[in-house]
Amino acid sequence: MGSIKLDGNTLSPTEIVLVSRGEKVEVASDAWPKVKAARDVVEGILRRGETVYGINTGFGALVSENISPADLAELQVNLIRSHACAIGEPMSIQDTRAMMCVRANSLVKGCSGIQRTVIEQIISYLNNDIIPVVPRIGSLGASGDLAPLSHMALALIGEGEVWSDGAAIPTADLLKRNGLIPVDLAAKDGLSLINGTSQMCSFLVNVENQLSSLIPLADLIACVSMEARKCSIKPMDSRVHQARPHHGQSLVAERITKVMSESPILKSHADCDRVQDAYSFRCIPQVHGAVLERFRNLSSTLAIEVNSATDNPLIFPNLSKPGHDEVISQGNFHGEILALAADGMSHALFELGHISERRIDQMVDPSRNDLPPFLAVNSGLESGMMIVHYVAAAALAEMHGRTMPRSAFSTPTSGGQEDHVSMGATACWNLLQTCKHLSQVLSCELIIACEALEYRDYEPAEHVKSLYNLVRSVCGPLTEDRSTSKEIEIVAEKLTEGGWLARIEAECGRLPR
Repeated sequence: MGSIKLDGNTLSPTEIVLVSRGEKVEVASDAWPKVKAARDVVEGILRRGETVYGINTGFGALVSENISPADLAELQVNLIRSHACAIGEPMSIQDTRAMMCVRANSLVKGCSGIQRTVIEQIISYLNNDIIPVVPRIGSLGASGDLAPLSHMALALIGEGEVWSDGAAIPTADLLKRNGLIPVDLAAKDGLSLINGTSQMCSFLVNVENQLSSLIPLADLIACVSMEARKCSIKPMDSRVHQARPHHGQSLVAERITKVMSESPILKSHADCDRVQDAYSFRCIPQVHGAVLERFRNLSSTLAIEVNSATDNPLIFPNLSKPGHDEVISQGNFHGEILALAADGMSHALFELGHISERRIDQMVDPSRNDLPPFLAVNSGLESGMMIVHYVAAAALAEMHGRTMPRSAFSTPTSGGQEDHVSMGATACWNLLQTCKHLSQVLSCELIIACEALEYRDYEPAEHVKSLYNLVRSVCGPLTEDRSTSKEIEIVAEKLTEGGWLARIEAECGRLPR
């Protein structure tokens, strides 16, 4: 186990995934002076008795309420307690660790004015595996992920609950067991902890990690189906895609050509009389490629966001003219860019699932292929893969319901002060669930395509053969009807883990990226 350094500028989603899985973290030494400079601005405001939002005023619609210096610490604790009212199932430990990492990285950027001790408390919790219990529902994706982050903050001050051996226990008990003490909050600290897009980012980090394997594998699964249906790769000709040079489209065509060009099955039907394949095969580059481009947009947006300052107000120390124009109330907490990226990705993944389900239909329908009806060993007496197609269609229906953009809804809150919100946390969670359903649809396609390969006289291409062997390590060929429920779930999980893609590329060569 190494240590991930947080500096507010260079953290990658891949590093966040490592932290979510237990990697230790530390703050880069050159970040601490920036944290101190911003904190000095807060202390200067307090010494001069100035009134500044977020430091010595109320919050939201209570912005006009001035708070006395003696009550500033209590104000921050009350903020955390009152805002810690999220509901629903708890976030996973991995997603919570990712959220804590993103929040700490944002704070060390040096624009928040938070005390160093509070950041150190987050780091200590991560490194000692003290993970708050955070109910998922409560963020509107503007003013930051206030309610979920408040549950995280509650644990930092020794209240609320944390995880211990899979159960929720009082934070105070676990702190005592580990010889740790709660952190004391001062002016601005509580607001800095909870006013940011960290929950949204944690879900998107999880999504990006899954899709980095799932999207290339979707192309390879399509190749398995092409082998099973004895499709042509002529539509992958580079001249076609140079004539319409979208990057994603060209890359998918290149991947399929690399995988299929030496396929014995492909060569065996080079002179067949089929004129054209169905769109679900012929248009793979145009559909899969469009999804790939949407994914790259999501990745680019996420890489920027996890290294951004997203609370309010932000502090910009002016060393040459202290006290002048150093604090700005603004809207970096608004999650619109994440919400729109997540909603667009959810729709794109539905398209990927839809074309996958159409390829399934092409393989199980005996009127459109030379395979046994529904790939049953004894058609009529047995149903074969008939209901696996149904399952894919049902999972696709779940995905269809998730194509409705969550960001299309906003509701005024906080007495009209916060009158437009992004619903970004809902959109990002929705996308995470869509990923799960996509893996299930692709799992169904892959299992069916592997079954169809049992009826081919020639070996498939090397990459396809490698994937086929991995599937067969989970579920064998049909000899008679059996329940495939667990097999579908296991294959779906393997598709998102990354291990299968890494093994295939180690054996057969890396797919074009």
